[in-house]
Amino acid sequence: MAKKTTSNNNDFLFQVKKNTSHKIYPLLVDLVNEGRQDLAEIITKIDYLLEYTSTCIKQKDFREAKEAIKKVEDRMKILKDNNVDTDYLDYLYEGIKKKIK
Repeated sequence: MAKKTTSNNNDFLFQVKKNTSHKIYPLLVDLVNEGRQDLAEIITKIDYLLEYTSTCIKQKDFREAKEAIKKVEDRMKILKDNNVDTDYLDYLYEGIKKKIK
C-alpha cells in the first residue's frame, strides 16, 4: 500500500498548510494523494482569489472585484469538470459574489 502523502513529506502541502483554511486543506491532501496536484494548485489559486476579491470589496474597488470573481468562476468550472467536491468553495464564492455591486 502506498504511503499517504501529508505535509511532512510533500513540499506543496507543507507550503499551503499555513495559508489555507482548515476546510480546504483536507481537500488538497485528498487530491495530492490521488495524484491530482494540478487540481490542488487550482484550489489554492481560487482560495487566494476569493480572499483578494473580499479585500477589493472592503476597499470598494468593485471593478477589480468583478475581474477577480470572473477568474474564480473559470477555475471553478475546471474543478467541476473534473468532479472535485467544491461545496465549501461554492459557499465562499456565493457569499462574496453577493457583496459585489
